[in-house]
Amino acid sequence: MIGMKKTDSHHDILGDHVETDKMVLDGKRSAPSFRGDVVFAPDSNAQPLDSELCRRVAAVCAPNAIASKEVDGRLQLALDKGRCIMCGLCQEAAPALFEVKSKFARPVKRRSDLVVAQLSEVAPNITEASHEELGRQLSEKIAKTLGRSLAIREVDAGSCNGCEVEVVALNNAVYDIERFGVHFVASPRHADVLLVTGVGSRNMESALRRTFEATPDPKVVVAVGACASTGGIFGDTYATSGGIGDIVPVDVYVPGCPPRPEALLYGLLLAVDRIR
Repeated sequence: MIGMKKTDSHHDILGDHVETDKMVLDGKRSAPSFRGDVVFAPDSNAQPLDSELCRRVAAVCAPNAIASKEVDGRLQLALDKGRCIMCGLCQEAAPALFEVKSKFARPVKRRSDLVVAQLSEVAPNITEASHEELGRQLSEKIAKTLGRSLAIREVDAGSCNGCEVEVVALNNAVYDIERFGVHFVASPRHADVLLVTGVGSRNMESALRRTFEATPDPKVVVAVGACASTGGIFGDTYATSGGIGDIVPVDVYVPGCPPRPEALLYGLLLAVDRIR
């Protein structure tokens, strides 16, 4: 570049050079302000619950992701991560009960697995791998299962475009998902996986069904984000279907609002397992 001075770093060109920071590219650092997975605090079971506390915690949750019920004479909370938008208001209302992590919520294959009971055993944390490691695992699984690249058709079934921003990030210079044997296609007739975002609006029901029918078997549907999983903050209304599961069968759920690219990579790992 004309007039560019030779320096030890590219700070003058790339601002604070976070974009090219090796730790970021290795996936070893999460933004301190990132609100990720919401979990029950380690000592939450020791906290005595009463109906007023349960009511107050449930009242601050806009998507109704928190519910309470009595089990063996004791009140117990349940958290639906499929509905959770990671706003952190539950932690503010009851810091002894909830904790917001900086890691993404774990994608699952069954809708029921998104509901976590307070008194249940803590699921093992398997989301610590960097996106590079997730990508390598995905590449190996694709080669073993398909023997070729994995083709994805992304469908917006009525989203705010937050999830689309994260999906697009899969193709940027940091994640560069094509190097792992994954590429996006323009036609569902060429796709192995349908990556669906949005609430499944009534106006998109027919289009989503036709897209699903046009995708050759075996095909896998991945519900991306809280809206696609359960309807999110919109729920089931005259304009929305409350998630895409009522329109097409869902094979993998990726919780989050929106889910970060690492979560999408993990969701694709589960999606390849569904291909037979």
